[in-house]
Amino acid sequence: MSKDFLAEILTLKQKRIRENKQKEPDWAEKLDALAKTPSPYSFYEALKRDEINIIAEIKRASPSKGTLNDRIDIVETAKIYESNGACAISVLTEEDKFRGSLSDLEKVRQTVKLPILCKDFIFDEFQIYKAKQAGANAVLLIVAMLDEEKLGRLYKFAENLGLDALVEVHTKAELETATKIGAKIIGINNRNLHDFSVSLDVSRNLIKEAPKDVLMVSESGISRKEEIIELKELGFSGFLIGELFMRSADIRTELTKLKA
Repeated sequence: MSKDFLAEILTLKQKRIRENKQKEPDWAEKLDALAKTPSPYSFYEALKRDEINIIAEIKRASPSKGTLNDRIDIVETAKIYESNGACAISVLTEEDKFRGSLSDLEKVRQTVKLPILCKDFIFDEFQIYKAKQAGANAVLLIVAMLDEEKLGRLYKFAENLGLDALVEVHTKAELETATKIGAKIIGINNRNLHDFSVSLDVSRNLIKEAPKDVLMVSESGISRKEEIIELKELGFSGFLIGELFMRSADIRTELTKLKA
């Protein structure tokens, strides 16, 4: 039987969040002030442009592939993404399996004038609070790990802090749940979070069920311009790409080829 990566990551993450909340017991008292902090870069507006909208990702490793780039220069990579046409930057902040951190996100925020997506396994309001504090403009909410009530609650919490939410789905049932809570941006992840297998057929099939007036993002497994053109014609507004760039010796060229 395949290893269940999602369950393993959640176990580790829950322990970390418990410990971090204990270190900051007064975090809820800071929410009003944080909600008033301007969030000048809109993830939603960046995806509305009628062009090839690439959300370029920064991640050092993954549970299935191991190390992707353990010598990455976060600041330089963010600059390359911005200067070569990425519409937004996704920063993987999960610590144990992806070797990320909120400090990575903070460095990117200090470097670029682009929307930043905090990509993590979020199940607690505290995580959204910390993402906003670090400079994120959007957070990832994964339907596969949240029931409808909790998903809706976290979505509203993010909205109240001035953040967009990329609501990620893998199945028709999850897409229906995302639609029910009023998600404005829905991501279809081509990667199975339990065994980490990847197929673009997930996007090809689920886009047929997409609700109107929602921005759709295809995530994972995209590596060629032809795939982007096909997915755009099917109705996708954005394309989240990470591994291709992280493994490349010339990120600038790879990004330019996809945008050209």
